[in-house]
Amino acid sequence: MTLPITPNSPQPRMTNTTAQVDTKSSELDEAQKKAATSVEGQRTQLSAQILQASLEVSISSGNNSLALLYRSAIDHINEVLAPEFGANALQVAMQQDNSPEATAERILSQSTAFFDTYARQHPNKDPEQVVRDFVGIIRGGFEQGYGEASKILSGLGVLGEGSSIAVEIGKTFELVQKGYDDFLQTKLESLKDNSSTQQS
Repeated sequence: MTLPITPNSPQPRMTNTTAQVDTKSSELDEAQKKAATSVEGQRTQLSAQILQASLEVSISSGNNSLALLYRSAIDHINEVLAPEFGANALQVAMQQDNSPEATAERILSQSTAFFDTYARQHPNKDPEQVVRDFVGIIRGGFEQGYGEASKILSGLGVLGEGSSIAVEIGKTFELVQKGYDDFLQTKLESLKDNSSTQQS
């Protein structure tokens, strides 16, 4: 039998517990703010964001998996470009066409667009080496992002043999790598042509 609580009934005392919870909550908020200002804290937050995105990946939909690959690749390219171009040098466009071709094209166009600025920042370096260094930097960022996205998707069990998702992200990887190779070749040929024209 439950006794009714009247206005004069003694109430349970929870003030100390509530105060302790509030204190712990504010301490946690402070710790999170401090962590966010450190480089390691920012990396942890990035990982958490990617993991959160992975929770939204539909096992039946390759499009969402490619969106994750795109985000992860762009985040890592942003990270390697940050020392020279500042944070978020590339803008993430998650709501666009997420086919392998479109994903690869966005990764390529947004990352290679920084070449001229990169070259201007290294005026005393051999032009051929500038091209090779630049492609190496953005390729490295892409490969890190691809590797991280692949691990997440593997953990979700969507990259098994014959998986359409595995086929699509593999195709995207090949298209981006070919795009970087083509970009490098085009720039090197342009340098040779310019050199020949100046000698003539």
